[in-house]
Amino acid sequence: MAAAVAVLRAALRRGRPAAASLLHRLPNPSARSLPPPPPLGRALRPLSRLGFSAGFGHSSSTEDFGFGYSPATEDSAAAAKPKTKTKARKHPMKQSRFDFTKVDAALLPTVILVGRPNVGKSALFNRFIRRREALVYNTPGDHVTRDIREGVAKLGDLRFRVLDSAGLETAATSGSILARTADMTGNVLARSQFAIFLIDVRDGLQPLDLEVGQWLRKHASGIHTLVAMNKSESLDEHGFLTAAAGEAHKLGFGDPVAISAETGLGMAELYEILRPLFEEYMFQLRNNDLNQDDPISEVETEAHDGDESKLPLQLAIVGRPNVGKSTLLNTLLQEQRVLVGPEAGLTRDSIRAQFQFDSRTVYLVDTAGWMERSGKEKGPASLSVVQSRKNLMRAHIVALVLDAEKIAKSKSSMNHPEIVIARQAIEEGRGLVVIVNKMDLLRDNQTLFNKVMDAVPREIQTVIPQVTGIPAVFVSALEGRGRIAVMRQVIDTYEKWCLRLSTSRLNRWLRKVMSRHSWKDSATQPKVKYFTQVKARPPTFVAFMSGKTQLSDTDTRFLTKSLKEDFDIGGIPIRIIQRSVPRKAYAKRNNTRNTGPRVVRMKTDKRTAVSDPALS
Repeated sequence: MAAAVAVLRAALRRGRPAAASLLHRLPNPSARSLPPPPPLGRALRPLSRLGFSAGFGHSSSTEDFGFGYSPATEDSAAAAKPKTKTKARKHPMKQSRFDFTKVDAALLPTVILVGRPNVGKSALFNRFIRRREALVYNTPGDHVTRDIREGVAKLGDLRFRVLDSAGLETAATSGSILARTADMTGNVLARSQFAIFLIDVRDGLQPLDLEVGQWLRKHASGIHTLVAMNKSESLDEHGFLTAAAGEAHKLGFGDPVAISAETGLGMAELYEILRPLFEEYMFQLRNNDLNQDDPISEVETEAHDGDESKLPLQLAIVGRPNVGKSTLLNTLLQEQRVLVGPEAGLTRDSIRAQFQFDSRTVYLVDTAGWMERSGKEKGPASLSVVQSRKNLMRAHIVALVLDAEKIAKSKSSMNHPEIVIARQAIEEGRGLVVIVNKMDLLRDNQTLFNKVMDAVPREIQTVIPQVTGIPAVFVSALEGRGRIAVMRQVIDTYEKWCLRLSTSRLNRWLRKVMSRHSWKDSATQPKVKYFTQVKARPPTFVAFMSGKTQLSDTDTRFLTKSLKEDFDIGGIPIRIIQRSVPRKAYAKRNNTRNTGPRVVRMKTDKRTAVSDPALS
C-alpha cells in the first residue's frame, strides 16, 4: 500500500496520465474516513429552519444575529456523517408557539429600555424597529434622547412594543432637565411589562449603574428586568466578557446577556430569553378572551378600501424653537408624552405618537425647532435639523406653529424660517394648516388680540399667493384651548387633499367655466377636449388639448381658482398638467386634392402595386 502511494505521488509530480489508473487499483476507503462531498445546492442554502432575523434587513440567515459564520460549514460537517447515525442538535433554535403578527399593536407586550446616559439605548431601539429613527450620537456629557419614543419591534418572529427612554441620573437637581426626564420615564413604567437594563460593558459597572438598578427596584418592582451588556463585540477574548458578566450580577437582576446593538451580536440569545416570557404573557391574555384575528381591524380595513380620506393621517408639527410644538402635541394626546419647558431647543428627536380622533387613526410627529442654517450646528443639533426636514417630506398635513406674542411685537407674522417651511410644504404637495399658539398671553390686550387675528391670514396669503384659503387656527396649547378646532381643521384639510372627482362631473364643470372665461382672442382660444383627475393626495388634473395650443399661465390660474371655489377645495395645492392630442393624420374622403395615385399593399408576388382611382 505504501509503495503504491509513493508511485502515485511520483506520477502526479511528473504529470503522467497513469496516475489516474492507479487510483482505481487502490482499495476503497470507508465512508467514515472519506465521505462524499455534499451537493453544492445544500452547502449554499441559508439556514431557513431558524425562521427569523434580527437585523435592519429582512434576511433569514444567522448573520443578522452577528454570529459571523457560514452555514456551509455546518452543512458540510453534517454531511460527513452517515444518515443513519445523524443526531439531533442539543439546542435547536425554536420558534414561538404564538403568532404575534395577528395581534393588535396595542395588546403586544411592552418593553422599556432603561440605563444611564450613552449606553446604547437608542441604537438598540433602532435595531429592534429596523429603522434609524432615534438619534444616535456619542455625547458622554449630554443627553441626546430626552423624550419617550415608541415603536413596534421585530425580533425574529416576535413582535412587541419598545420604548426608548432618556438616560437616568438620580443625582439630578429638582426641576432640571435630567430630573424631568427621570419623572417621565417613571410615568411610562406603569404601562410596561418588561424592561431591558443596558450597561456599557467596556466601561465596566459604574456607580451610576448601581443607582439606576436601585431606582428600578423601587419604581419597577413588578416588571421583569433583564440586564444586557451592550458594546461587547470586542471583549470576547482573554475572559474579559466572563469577568464583566460576573460583575453585572451585582445589580441583582439575574444572569446578563452580552449584546451589541451596533453589530447585532447576541440577538439570538436575547430572542431565546424573551420568547418564553412573551409567550406566557400572551397566553394569559388569550385566557382573558383575546381574539388574535382582530376582527374589528379587518372590518375597518375593508370599510376603508377605496376611500383614501379614511386612511391613517400623518400630521407633522413644525415651527421655530420654543413656539409650543411639544406642548401642542401633549395637548392633542391629552398626556405628558414629550418634555416641555422654557428652554429653547429642548426637543431633539422627532417624536412619533399615535392616537384616535373621531374613529380615525392619527400619527403625530413632533419635530425639533426649525432653525436658520448658520453653519454652526454641530452634533445632535445638526442631526435634529436633518431629521425634521425628512419628517416634513413624509407628512400628509403640515401644522406650522407660530408664536402670537412674537407676532404682536414684530411687524411681520412669519419670519424667514417659517416662510421656508410653508413654501416647501406647498411645493411638496402637502396640506398646510397654520396654528397661532400662546393666544392666552394677549388676552389682556384686546387690541393686540384682534390685530394678530386679522394680520396672520392676510400675510399668509401674501407670502404664499399660489394657494388661497390656507386655514389659520388660534389656540392656547398651555391651557388646552383649541384642541378640537385644530383637529377638525386638520381633518377637513386632509379630506380635501384626498378628494377625487369623476371625469363626467369635471367635464360638465369645464363647459360652464370655459364659457364664462373672457378670452382676448377667440381665434387663438385653446380648445380643451376633456378634463380628468389622474390622482389625489394632492389633487392632480390633466387637461387634454387639441393641437399644439397650450393654456397660458393666466388660464391655468383661472382654472385652479375655479376648481377651489366650485368644489370647495381651498387651502391645498392643486396641480394641472397639460397634454396635447394630435389631430387625425388622414384627410377627409371628399377632399379633391387627394385624388392622385396612392401606394397600397396588395396580396401579390410583388411588394406594392399602384392603384389609380380614376381607372376603377
